[in-house]
Amino acid sequence: MSESSAEVVADVASAAVAVSAAGAAGGWRRATGIAGVAIGVVAAGAAAGVALERMTVGRGMRQKARLALDSAGPYGSLRGMPGKAFADDGTELYYEVDDLDPEAAPAAIGPRRRRLFGRKSPAPVTVVFSHGYCLSQDSWHFQRAALRGVVRTVHWDQRSHGRSGRGVAQGRDEPVTIEQLGRDLKAVIDAASPEGPLVLVGHSMGGMTVMALADQYPELIRERVVGVAFVGTSSGRLGEVNYGLPVAGVNAVRRVLPGVLKALGQRADLVEKGRRATADLFAGIIKRYSFASRDVDPAVARFAERMIESTPIDVVAEYYPAFNDHDKTEALAHFADLPVLVLAGVQDLVTPSEHSEAIADLLPDAELVLVPDAGHLVMLEHPEVVTDRLADLLTRTGAVPAGATVKGYGSTSTAQPG
Repeated sequence: MSESSAEVVADVASAAVAVSAAGAAGGWRRATGIAGVAIGVVAAGAAAGVALERMTVGRGMRQKARLALDSAGPYGSLRGMPGKAFADDGTELYYEVDDLDPEAAPAAIGPRRRRLFGRKSPAPVTVVFSHGYCLSQDSWHFQRAALRGVVRTVHWDQRSHGRSGRGVAQGRDEPVTIEQLGRDLKAVIDAASPEGPLVLVGHSMGGMTVMALADQYPELIRERVVGVAFVGTSSGRLGEVNYGLPVAGVNAVRRVLPGVLKALGQRADLVEKGRRATADLFAGIIKRYSFASRDVDPAVARFAERMIESTPIDVVAEYYPAFNDHDKTEALAHFADLPVLVLAGVQDLVTPSEHSEAIADLLPDAELVLVPDAGHLVMLEHPEVVTDRLADLLTRTGAVPAGATVKGYGSTSTAQPG
C-alpha cells in the first residue's frame, strides 16, 4: 500500500470513529458498516487483492468453495477427554486431555526413574498448550496429531474463546488483562494436571499467558515446570508494532482503532452481520496476517479463517487494550534455568520475529528458531518445523524418550494409538 493510499485510509478510519460516535443518535448501522470497512482496509492492505478476486471468481463460486473446504477439511477435528476448570471470577474454562498411550509408558519412564520411584510410577510429564488471540485450542492441530499417545497433553480454550465461557468479569465491564489469563492457566493446570512435571507451550497471546503465570506463580515454575516453548510471541512493547503498514497507516490504526473497536463491540449483532456480508474482504485480511507462504493449503487457510471469524467482535474489542499494557520482560528470568524453545516466523506481521529475538537475548541458553517464509500462524503454515523443534524440546526435558517415534505432522486420525 502506497503512502498516499495510506493517508486516504487514515482519513476513512478517522471518519469511521466520528460516525460511530454519532451512531448513538440513531446511525449505528451506518456507523458500524463504515468502521468495519475502515478496520479491514487499514489492517490488511489487502483490498486490491480481494477486488481482483471478485472480478475473476463469482461470489457463488467462492461460497461453494468455502463450503467444500469446511466439509472436507479435517483440521480441528481432534478431540480428547473433556474437562472444565473455573477461573477466580467464575468463568468456565474448557480443556481436553490426550493421555499417554499405556503401551509407551514404561519406555517413557525409563529404568532409572523406575528405580528412583520404586514400584510406584511417577506422574508423567504433561504438555500444556495455550493458544493465541482470536484462535482456539484447535490451532495446535498438527502438533496434537503428531504427539497423541506419545506424551500427555492438555489443550484449553482461553476465556471467551472456543468452547470456554464468556468472561464473567467482562460481563461486569472489567477489562481483560494478561495477568487474568495467567491466573486462568493456573486454574486449568490445577484441574487438569495437579501433580507431575509440566512443559508449557504458548503461541502469541498464549506465550504471554505463560509469562503471566510465571510472574504470579514463580514457585510453580520452580517446582514443576521442566521446559517452555514460546511461539510467535512477545514479552512487551507491542504498541510499537507497525503491522507491515507505512507510517501514515500505522499511526491511523493506533489513533482510531481502540475507539472503533469499542464502538463496534457495543453493537456486536450488527457488526456480525457486516462480517458475514464482507467475508471475502476478511478472508484476504486473515490470510495476509496469518501466513507468508503463497502456497498455503487452501483448507488450512480456511481453517484459520473459521477460527478467527468465530471470535465475536465484542471479544476482539475486550482483549485489544490488554496487549498495549503487556510487559512481562522481567518474568522471563523465571525460565532462565530451563530448556526453552523460542520460535517465530521471519515474516510475522503481528508479533515480529524481533520480539522473539529479544526473548532469546534474555534467555541465552534458549534455542532460537526463525522460520523463513512464515507468518504469524507458523504452527499451521510450517507444522513440520514446529513439531520437529517441539519434539526435540520434549526429548531434552525427558517428556519424550529419545527413541520415541513422533507421528507424521499431517496425521488427522482421531483414534488413540495402541
